[in-house]
Amino acid sequence: MSIVEKVQNLDRRYIFIVIALSVIVPLLFPFGLPVRVSAPVQNAFDKIESLPKGSIVLAAFDYGPSSAPELQPMALATLRHCFKKDLRVVVMELWVTGPPLANEVLKTATKEYNKVEGIDYVHLGYKSGGPVLLVQLGTDIHSAYPQDSKGTDIAKLPLMKEVKNYNDIICVLSLSAGTPGTREWIQQVHSRFRAADGGPVPIISGCTAVSAPEFYPYMNSGQLVGLLGGLKGAAEYEALIKQKGTATAGMDAQSIAHLLIVLFIVLGNIAYFISKKAPKIEIGK
Repeated sequence: MSIVEKVQNLDRRYIFIVIALSVIVPLLFPFGLPVRVSAPVQNAFDKIESLPKGSIVLAAFDYGPSSAPELQPMALATLRHCFKKDLRVVVMELWVTGPPLANEVLKTATKEYNKVEGIDYVHLGYKSGGPVLLVQLGTDIHSAYPQDSKGTDIAKLPLMKEVKNYNDIICVLSLSAGTPGTREWIQQVHSRFRAADGGPVPIISGCTAVSAPEFYPYMNSGQLVGLLGGLKGAAEYEALIKQKGTATAGMDAQSIAHLLIVLFIVLGNIAYFISKKAPKIEIGK
């Protein structure tokens, strides 16, 4: 049997096994393939990098488990960056599914940088209301959140004694998978209120890859100062902070799997055209 015939008659189960290994191996042992950092991600990194030590960032975990594979890595990467810069973080959620995911990220990032709850960070938790809640936060965060996610009076938390409204916030990090999310932060907060630096509230968005294109106009208009789109955006941010995580591993797996699929398609087409050109010999003639 010729090589062409072997390719044409290759058992598809071998192909499935190779593709499976191309995904599993990079996830377990990331190769760290080169990542080209896009301008929106670089802008997000530069904004956090430029914030003065001790500034307060408001992070909103507005997504659920279905979007966690994309948004969880970028949430961890951005919070790692905040804590590395000695920024203080106030965490909240507009989605009821957000608190467990926020707790998971906080547990990892705060342990790495020895951050103390109530002093270096506060987790306010979930609150319904969407756009109405965002406007209320502009007047008095304490009236919207009398207690944190653990039921502690926020008036007793050292960090929250310094936070009344957006005037005390230096930047908003919106990790969003839909509505309410980044769009509501832009529409209700950006130009309506003033941040700690006296200007419009700066907003950095981390969103799913499918949602990213609709937010590029907000980048161009200056309503967003940075944008992380999907797993690729998260991997780019991991490269910038020099801490490889699940996004880098995921991009390795995705890149290698795509490369193998293209290779199989090319080989299959080459084998097909060679077989079409080969002379056909009929027995008995």
